[in-house]
Amino acid sequence: MLKEAFDKQALSQARTYEWFKRFKDGREFVEDDKHSGRPSTCTTLEMIAKVCEVILEDRRQTIHKVCSRVGLSYGSCQCILADELNMRRIAAKFVPCLLNNDQRDHRVQVCTELQEAVRHDPNFLSRVITGDETWLYDYDPETKQQSSQWKMPSSPRPKKVRQVRSNIKPMLIIFWTFEELCIRSLFHLVRLSMGSFTARF
Repeated sequence: MLKEAFDKQALSQARTYEWFKRFKDGREFVEDDKHSGRPSTCTTLEMIAKVCEVILEDRRQTIHKVCSRVGLSYGSCQCILADELNMRRIAAKFVPCLLNNDQRDHRVQVCTELQEAVRHDPNFLSRVITGDETWLYDYDPETKQQSSQWKMPSSPRPKKVRQVRSNIKPMLIIFWTFEELCIRSLFHLVRLSMGSFTARF
């Protein structure tokens, strides 16, 4: 019933029984009992800001590296990242390529021109033959651990592209119309030596 009423703010079952016993024994206040020791200095605003600054310098840093730079224990640093900064470490999303601003603007311009052509002629797309080719490299990109980095909920997911190319690189060439696939061709180029290639069909 407490979980339904207070959701995540509700006490656990064990803690609820503990407080019920305390009140049953005559306790009339909910403040913490006095205890010895000093308050934790790990989660101060100064330390939180310091951890945030270190992470923003290089989001691929591990918790161990952050700990060594700010002088905190692993658990304290992990607590600040997860609870105070609301950050989590995720792997980068794979994309075929990363476009610069000029390339993005050019694609928007081309798409706008195609939209205008379709508005003036509804049959425009049925007469278009589109072609494209791409190299397919046989290798694995960075591992998830290598490409993962810390992010906040509001920041976009990181992206990565393939970094190392293999010796075998097949090229896929396709031409298609609005209704059907016209031509599809796949051939391989194998590197024999520096600057020397041979095709395998």
